[in-house]
Amino acid sequence: MKTIPRSIGVVLAAMLLSSCGIFGGDDDEKELEPLELVAIETKINVKRLWSAKVGDEAEFLRIALRPAGDGNRIYAASRDGNVVAFDPESGRQAWRTQLETELSAGPGVGENLVVVAAADGYVIALDAATGGESWRSAAYGEMLSQPVVKGDTVVVLTIDNLLRGLSVFDGSERWIVEQSTPRLTMRGSSTPAVVGNTVIAGFDNGRLVAADMSDGKIEWESMLSPPSGRSDLERLADIDGQIAVVGQDIYAAGYQGRVAALASESGQVLWARELSSYEGVAADWNSVYTVNEQGEIVALSRRNGAETWRQASLLRREPTLPVPFSTMVVVGDLEGYLHFFSNVDGEPVARLRMGSEAISNEPVVVANRLYVQSDSGRIAAYAVQEPKRRSSPPDVADEDEGA
Repeated sequence: MKTIPRSIGVVLAAMLLSSCGIFGGDDDEKELEPLELVAIETKINVKRLWSAKVGDEAEFLRIALRPAGDGNRIYAASRDGNVVAFDPESGRQAWRTQLETELSAGPGVGENLVVVAAADGYVIALDAATGGESWRSAAYGEMLSQPVVKGDTVVVLTIDNLLRGLSVFDGSERWIVEQSTPRLTMRGSSTPAVVGNTVIAGFDNGRLVAADMSDGKIEWESMLSPPSGRSDLERLADIDGQIAVVGQDIYAAGYQGRVAALASESGQVLWARELSSYEGVAADWNSVYTVNEQGEIVALSRRNGAETWRQASLLRREPTLPVPFSTMVVVGDLEGYLHFFSNVDGEPVARLRMGSEAISNEPVVVANRLYVQSDSGRIAAYAVQEPKRRSSPPDVADEDEGA
């Protein structure tokens, strides 16, 4: 299967400019560069609580390694095979397991297991208490989305459009759902979402499919992003980004397609809006958030899909999916910055720099903490610092750089 990177538009444009210098110069090339950041007024104090090294870097690999929590610990995995459990408050390491294989996705957490996907097509389950390996099962394909653990089933999605349900006890295959694969696709996969006993997955053919977690029986299918155009490139319609669930409503986005709300029990489209995104969507009780292919952050009303605000300060900075956090949404970018915007009007309220390496995967919120894993293989935890009631000496600046 052929794949293309997320920045295909920028790459193709750069190639055209470099081969046709007679038609453009420095000004044209500058238009392809990431938008330069401007100073902002910090209105909300976000403080780093701790940071730790998980493993080696995974720059530009477009893999799905991001933190996960189970209420007791935070778990993270690195490209070079490390899986680590941390205390969420202190960052103290509870255990570390070296799997001696490259990892491409995870961890998924549930049922006292921590599940990761290996680059060679294996699903590996570890004991959440000790880090010891519980089982290893072949999925026969690369996985670029986090495993999902619910009840007695582990669900994984491979890049060849096979959704598999594995036994949580020994990794044996319980069921499989297959969808057609287009000739050309984006590199990536959508992490399945769970509503009750139903798992919802997005595929490269633009379809959302709901299947019963226990036996894989398909409950409904919905064409979210119909392919259109003559060329394979024009017909790209992948659902590779995150799927959001609020109550009984599902929210998803397709590349060169739509952002839509669907009823979880039937797949009926409640509303849809033409908007292309390969990062998917996140949602809170009021809004649905996404980022388009140019890097604009867009907020839509959860009720009817009407646009409520749009933020264009991160154009071409490869922003991650915006994630709701406190009264804000937060995104990472290609230079290691974390950008915090008001969830009401999209105005910037804070900015920190985790480091110089890119943040390719969206931040993760567990309870009232924000956890971020950068391409350098580091993880950091953040919290909103409440205003002090009386004046006191300023805190010593931490390692994160304000901007």
